[in-house]
Amino acid sequence: MNRLLMKIAITAAGGLLCFNPGVAQILPPQKRAEHVEITKGPELESAVSYMAIVRWTTTNPRGDDEHYGVVHYGTDPEDLSQTAKGHIRLNRGHPETIFRVRLVDLKPQTTYYYKVSSMGEDGESDGVEGPLSHFTTPATGEVIQNYPQPK
Repeated sequence: MNRLLMKIAITAAGGLLCFNPGVAQILPPQKRAEHVEITKGPELESAVSYMAIVRWTTTNPRGDDEHYGVVHYGTDPEDLSQTAKGHIRLNRGHPETIFRVRLVDLKPQTTYYYKVSSMGEDGESDGVEGPLSHFTTPATGEVIQNYPQPK
């Protein structure tokens, strides 16, 4: 009797653990939002002498599930010729999207100016651009952390 119950349990568990990729559902892209706006930020999340992370929140842009946060930056506010992108997968159930983009190969104790935007996988802009912002990287060995504090 115990053997029979064990056999049934293993058979049932095996069926639950089996994955059939043919059954997975791939949803078509959502219709793009007519209007996307930045609801928080952009702001410096953290930085060390050679790297920084910029964060901002927008209303959900919808469209392609695969999206990119884009930061155009440079040391001259009139020349934002460097670009960094951060990949994100949109959550269709959330009304907002948080973008985080890593800027690398920065110089210590240097002020960088930047503007943020976002785009779908197809390269089409979501039609939103943040204001000109800036931050200064810390000295070697120092860290800037601007994480949200618990309430």
